[in-house]
Amino acid sequence: MFRCDVCGSTEAQDEFVDEVFNIDGELVLVEHIPAKVCSRCGEAVFSRKTTEKIRKMVHGEAQSVKSIQMDVFAFA
Repeated sequence: MFRCDVCGSTEAQDEFVDEVFNIDGELVLVEHIPAKVCSRCGEAVFSRKTTEKIRKMVHGEAQSVKSIQMDVFAFA
């Protein structure tokens, strides 16, 4: 059963999301990740299997499918 760690909601939808990860100071985008997304706050939660696959991908066990250029802004 789903329970959001952020807001406590038990309502979620299955969706595909894109996430940016900071791996040793390098930003890596992983697209089309299956996730449970909280209906109330939008928090995305990944299964253990999905998390392990992402870990392997970003630590060199997969080839990237493309490269992108990204603008960077400083909030302060």
